[in-house]
Amino acid sequence: MTDLCYLSATQALDLFKARKLSPVELLSAYISRAEAVEPAINAFTDTYFDEAMAEAKAAEQRYMSGDAQALRPLEGLPVAVKDAQRVAGKRTTYGSAILADNVDDHSDPMIERLQGAGAIVHARTTTPEFCLSSSCNTKLWGRTLNPFNTQYGPGGSSGGSAASLAAGTSALATGTDIGGSIRIPASCCGLVGYKPPKGRNPDGPPANFDPYNHCGPLARSVADAALVQNVVSGRHPRDHSSLRDKVHIPDAFAPVRGMRIAWSMDLGYMPIDREVRAATLTALEVFRSLGCIVEEVDLGWTAECDRAALAWYNAMHFGRQPLWYLKDNEARMTDYAVAAAQAASRLSPDDVARSWETQNAMYQDFATVMETHDLFICPTNSLPALRADQDMADPDFTIDGQKADPEYGWILTHHFNMLHNCPVMSVPSGRAANGVPMGIQLVGPTFDDLTVFQAASAYEHAVGGWFGPDWRPAL
Repeated sequence: MTDLCYLSATQALDLFKARKLSPVELLSAYISRAEAVEPAINAFTDTYFDEAMAEAKAAEQRYMSGDAQALRPLEGLPVAVKDAQRVAGKRTTYGSAILADNVDDHSDPMIERLQGAGAIVHARTTTPEFCLSSSCNTKLWGRTLNPFNTQYGPGGSSGGSAASLAAGTSALATGTDIGGSIRIPASCCGLVGYKPPKGRNPDGPPANFDPYNHCGPLARSVADAALVQNVVSGRHPRDHSSLRDKVHIPDAFAPVRGMRIAWSMDLGYMPIDREVRAATLTALEVFRSLGCIVEEVDLGWTAECDRAALAWYNAMHFGRQPLWYLKDNEARMTDYAVAAAQAASRLSPDDVARSWETQNAMYQDFATVMETHDLFICPTNSLPALRADQDMADPDFTIDGQKADPEYGWILTHHFNMLHNCPVMSVPSGRAANGVPMGIQLVGPTFDDLTVFQAASAYEHAVGGWFGPDWRPAL
């Protein structure tokens, strides 16, 4: 049963088509697995198992009919949807008790396309309140834990999606990413997480108007992430920001020999845990073994990057929303949501304008590096993961002996939301002594999805992939 739960999505589809596995059997395995592990990890908010089973039976009939024309690209695959993306007729709470009764009358474009392609939404996954934190803990849904070590969190804000995939309770999962919310938990839970260029995947309002914000897949393999991208990307009539061109990710790529890779361990100023450092260096050696030219670079970035990002967050819907709710709902809000509201209240217009100056300077540094390189690599997070009970306002939080901010001081992701047209994929780089996975980010030139997928696929094949029997969490 557990082996079924860790099939890749592409493997499951192949077995469906060969009539060696039924969508009903796969969903039943996920439901049984969820009943066994959910009390330990708490990745799901609402579940729709009965509705999902009816859809799985209908998908089974399509496969049994032998009519290939009736089969859609994701026919019968159970997909867990982050509780920050609309699903028609279902509630979306954004992890907040304030929105516990918020039911949507339409689906966001990404979810609409997944369901239109035959995916079955069997569960919603946890997120911090208003997606504000890199720790997945709310008053409404409680604390989500890392399947690899429940003393640690799964990262945020798409923490429930990552925990579900790592625990084997879904085939695919969705995420949103305004500061690393797909990539942070992907790294903490040993997954592939993809932040596409801005507009590649259509999104719902008001997030689609924010250039920092993206939606994308979390998956257990690069091919599974490509499977989702090939379904959801491309212009959507309801998203003014969606790009007209649709990039198709192929099943196979040319070798990466000769690819020029730039790398930085700390982006110029971030403290890095020793195990993360070692895992990143090992991953770089894999690329060297594949014939890539791997060179360390200095981007010249400083902590001003963090201050600029925070100014933008505090100015946009992402940061203003808790402020709007604060007056009448403070007692129902998490401490970090209250802190975000207070930070937003102190923002000046000059802070926002200056943040764009910093963002432009960052891109000039990055563009200079990418003039002579095809790809950029750095760690995804400075630590394997935060402890599950981490105080997100702890003034004494440290990484490798250096004081750091518990929210933004341990992630190297928001920089590439600032450079929002750069595609970025997080892939696993190993596991720490505590069992928690670690990851690296593969960053491509603007709008160059294919180079990122090419490099990630080569790396994945070289290391033998993930979630074999030796990689799975011991739950």
